[in-house]
Amino acid sequence: MEHTALLVDWSRAQFALTALYHWLFVPLTLGLTFIVAIMETIYVKTGDEKWKTITKYWMGLLAINFAIGLATGIIMEFEFGTNWSNYSWIVGDIFGAPLAIEGLMAFFMESTFFAVMFFGWNKVSKKMHLTSTWLVAIGSNLSALWILLANGWMQHPVGMHFNPDTARNEMQNFWEVVFNPNGVSKFLHTISSGYVLASLFVIGISAWYLLKKRDTEFARRSIIVASSFGLLASIYLITTGDESAHQVALSQPMKLAAMEGLYKGENRAGIVAVGLLNSSKQIGDDLDPFLAKIEIPDALSILGYHRLNAFVPGIDDLMNGNKKYNIIPISQKMQMGKIAVAALGAYKTYKKEHDMVHAQEALKTFEAHEKYMGYGYLKKPSDAVPSVALTFYSFHTMVSLGFWFLVLFIITLYYSMMNKVHTKRWIQYLALFTLPFGWVAQETGWITAEVGRQPWAIQDLLPVGMATSNVAATSVMITFWLFAILFTGLLIAEVKIMLKQIKVGPEGH
Repeated sequence: MEHTALLVDWSRAQFALTALYHWLFVPLTLGLTFIVAIMETIYVKTGDEKWKTITKYWMGLLAINFAIGLATGIIMEFEFGTNWSNYSWIVGDIFGAPLAIEGLMAFFMESTFFAVMFFGWNKVSKKMHLTSTWLVAIGSNLSALWILLANGWMQHPVGMHFNPDTARNEMQNFWEVVFNPNGVSKFLHTISSGYVLASLFVIGISAWYLLKKRDTEFARRSIIVASSFGLLASIYLITTGDESAHQVALSQPMKLAAMEGLYKGENRAGIVAVGLLNSSKQIGDDLDPFLAKIEIPDALSILGYHRLNAFVPGIDDLMNGNKKYNIIPISQKMQMGKIAVAALGAYKTYKKEHDMVHAQEALKTFEAHEKYMGYGYLKKPSDAVPSVALTFYSFHTMVSLGFWFLVLFIITLYYSMMNKVHTKRWIQYLALFTLPFGWVAQETGWITAEVGRQPWAIQDLLPVGMATSNVAATSVMITFWLFAILFTGLLIAEVKIMLKQIKVGPEGH
């Protein structure tokens, strides 16, 4: 099936739009549910009514965010059927299983106990209410688990077999999909980033109250909880980030090369701490990839392969091959992929004609080259290279902000424990102005993950261009702008409602 570039580009743009908007809301829910649960636990343990007021206040902001995130998430899942029907057909047996479990178990668990949590004050016992709050936190993170396992499978497909008779990938081992190291590391890294964002959210809003010299006790207590939670989450985020980079190195070396702007492979490769890419650089030329950079020696080999002397392939090695390290050129993979595609077509034709002898010969040829079938749909070798600039700058923005958040949590926790955070206006301004950068880190993280694996809908198996639906590009364009207007309206509504609740304050809330 031929897909025009216009259709593919608009389908990608629409899904990217939906995902980026959706991810404005989800990580805040993931982290804020646990912060609220911790605050309510303190209330139940101490019986201090001030902690009940604090809990109810942050629970109210959580409810607003939860509702908007739910709306964008439902739309995103529908897009798999409307814009990506070929994808859904080819891998629906595998990709659909985690999404079904997410809907049946985590979503219903989360939604049911959310009602008790939000409306059950003074209607159920304290312990029952606290249990419901913790179950909402667990349920929301379980919901993220299954979705991120599905995404991790797209980045590193395992536990499946391609059926040449149906032209579909079918699940062989459910547990191999569940314990896919790429999916597990993605889940742990993603939820910990949500915990960091929620901590920044609580600290930033609390700092605003301190700057306004109102609700000081509420703000001080909130900052202590959020900075403690955020510090632990940041340390864990760095740990999971290390494992996530290791999994990328093993299964997506082209993404890793783009993340670091690495063109020529190196032993004991370094990490670029700060760098300015050379926009004139092309694959295979001798130009320096950077106009300027500060590098940490040997760090990329350690990060990617956990070995000091490990060879890290660059974009040139992955494109043109490297015999020393058994790296096959993209052009050769494309040739083998085209043989696989042709053999699959011949197999189906012969089988339809009941010529089983030739059908079996074609099937053997297909199976010998099946591993590279996805490359057979690429038009040129350079199609296998993602946007280096976008991947590189997104990755380094995310990492830089992540380390800054760690420093901020240390500062706010220290001054909170010293009972001085309410007297240090520079900390309050710092916390308030850092808040929006929490979302910048979230979005650049997802850009790194998703742009870095292009052109693949499923790594090495299915290019994005072959995953779209056979619909008119005009239809996708129209719905793109409709969704853009809808999502922007939802975002504005959330911000206005939250700002109103913040101005009212915890006592009036």
